Amino acid sequence: MATTVTVSYLFVLVLTLAVFTISLVNSASGYYASAKVESCSGCSLNRLPDVKQFIFEDLPNYNNVEFRHIQGAIPELVLFNEHEEEVERLVLSRLTRQECNELLVSKGFIKKSKDNKDEM
Repeated sequence: MATTVTVSYLFVLVLTLAVFTISLVNSASGYYASAKVESCSGCSLNRLPDVKQFIFEDLPNYNNVEFRHIQGAIPELVLFNEHEEEVERLVLSRLTRQECNELLVSKGFIKKSKDNKDEM
């Protein structure tokens, strides 16, 4: 009986480690195809000046990232794969403006080139 429990525990541990490793590799290899920041545009954002500046000043400068207004929603970064399936959702309200930018970059998103800005 103890052997079965030990084997089961090891199996779960190995499976968890495998999922974590795959997740880490996918994240580092540009697994996220697009992202949206979902938030209200006023109420809670007025109490989060760094996040508000990130959303309205920095976010438009990134490729494949957009803002989605949802009345009363707390600010969250929603990450999607190439099939437009939600992969991950992260709360932004505890982050600074710099941390929000670093988070996007760590997830593989890059800023638009100046050439792209001139075309818009």
